[in-house]
Amino acid sequence: MQVRDASTADWDRIWPFFEAIVRAGDSYAYPLDLDSDAARALWMERPPGRTTVAVDADGTVLGSAKMGPNRPGRGAHVATASFMVDPDARRSGVGRALGEDMIAWVGAQGFRGIQFNAVVETNTAAVRLWRDLGFEVVGTVPAAFDHATLGLVGLHVMYKPLG
Repeated sequence: MQVRDASTADWDRIWPFFEAIVRAGDSYAYPLDLDSDAARALWMERPPGRTTVAVDADGTVLGSAKMGPNRPGRGAHVATASFMVDPDARRSGVGRALGEDMIAWVGAQGFRGIQFNAVVETNTAAVRLWRDLGFEVVGTVPAAFDHATLGLVGLHVMYKPLG
């Protein structure tokens, strides 16, 4: 598996799993009626941000991440990121590879920390991965996410200091 910068041509391979993940309603608060163009505008970062893809040996896109400043101006020294792994590629190290790549990139860009603003507390695989990569839950907003099957659940704010 290789993690590389996403190209414009990669969007057509990201969109199918992006749409499936958003429609599942268990990890992203994006609107359910997003079309491909609106989703691309949300996901494909422009500098100073970055979007990546994890691809296997035959070029199949297994997952994607986007990253950049959490806030503009006086908050731009803290990064944020979002991740999506194709459901067919889960439990194969794709999320970890994307996460490790993101941590290395934001560190090289001079960010002082990484803040995830909204990790669904019931997304135990994601919470476990981020904790394993050095993030901690610094707070949980109760009932902030309307989970498709569980109803209102909390959103974790997670943070990892750098340097």
